[in-house]
Amino acid sequence: MHMDGLPENNSVAIAGKIVEECVFSHEVYGEGFYTFKIASERLSDQADILPITVSERLIDKEQLKAGTCVDVMGQLRSYNNYNSKKNRLVLTIFAREIRLMSEEEKKNENQIFLNGFICKEPIYRKTPFGREISDILVAVNRAYNKSDYIPCIVWGRNARYMANLKVGENIKVWGRVQSRSYQKKTGDLIEERVAYEVSVSKIEIPHTDEKTKTVEDTTEE
Repeated sequence: MHMDGLPENNSVAIAGKIVEECVFSHEVYGEGFYTFKIASERLSDQADILPITVSERLIDKEQLKAGTCVDVMGQLRSYNNYNSKKNRLVLTIFAREIRLMSEEEKKNENQIFLNGFICKEPIYRKTPFGREISDILVAVNRAYNKSDYIPCIVWGRNARYMANLKVGENIKVWGRVQSRSYQKKTGDLIEERVAYEVSVSKIEIPHTDEKTKTVEDTTEE
């Protein structure tokens, strides 16, 4: 499964090992959907633990056992979690194709392409070690007048460039889907949370004169 040549504005190709077996998520028009998590390894030997949502019509959920390797192609989607006390944006990789792999076939694929619009003012900052970062939120259109809102993190010279872009600007990004643990303090309680985002390696800004601006940064964090 590969994304090369796909015209879609939201494409994910990812492979990994299941680390949390699937559980029932929701039902739409009689079709059941299940979620599970996979570990997608980085070059740094760390792993991103990422949620996958799959229809019962694509694969028998009994095959999705912990330790099984899978190859998934789909889209990174967002939805609002109304079950929590506050309305929170939740991300999941929605599988459109899924294939079981043997250990011999196992690979570390993790690619995403998005073509959307900046929907919040970019936030530019520096780490304590001086690394430049910009946080952006990209709205990607879906069918039936829906959109997915995808948090993206941009590094280095890309971050400087992104800081000057305006809300509403069309943007194309390539990168990988990653997970990040953080602590949220609420009153006297400290809650451990996990955020999902796109770590951007390449940006393209289409302009009205049909020229493009491409900035590339292949650094992996």
